[in-house]
Amino acid sequence: MKCIVLVGYMCVGKTTVGKALAKSLGLTFYDLDWYIEERFHKRIPQIFAEEGEERFRDLERRMLREVAEFENVVLSCGGGTPIHHGNMDYMNGVATTVYLQASPTTICEHLKISKGERPLLKGKTPEELEKFVREQLAQRTLYYEKAQYTVNVDILDDYDKIDDVVRLIRTKLSLLSESI
Repeated sequence: MKCIVLVGYMCVGKTTVGKALAKSLGLTFYDLDWYIEERFHKRIPQIFAEEGEERFRDLERRMLREVAEFENVVLSCGGGTPIHHGNMDYMNGVATTVYLQASPTTICEHLKISKGERPLLKGKTPEELEKFVREQLAQRTLYYEKAQYTVNVDILDDYDKIDDVVRLIRTKLSLLSESI
């Protein structure tokens, strides 16, 4: 099976859904950010701080092209991955892509409870955060919507709903295999 790539804005549940989807399909799960951190022995915020976003995006592009060639994997990408270096077109060419879509309100709620350090959000007030998310999501949606499938994840507030999203993705993927 080709690689299945999950795209979407930060904190929409790509890693959570990706792990559950991989488990349900008997596939291996990779998170692109984690993969980069393992390969370069640095956390993403450290790479941003020491080398800048441009260097990070180049590393991200190279590592995406490495992992997306793997078979029998589910890959979760960072929120900015699809918008740089032609990555979304590349992913559509080598993998099955799924956009996990959420509203700005849902994303902001998830970001408030997220434990991860996010370099692009550092030091923002709640009002600045919401404005930033809305503006950035408006810019990125064009890229995310290039995915072959879209699944709304505004409902991800408990484990049963994660299972519902996984079932929905599996249904979409089974329709794909039937049409081949």
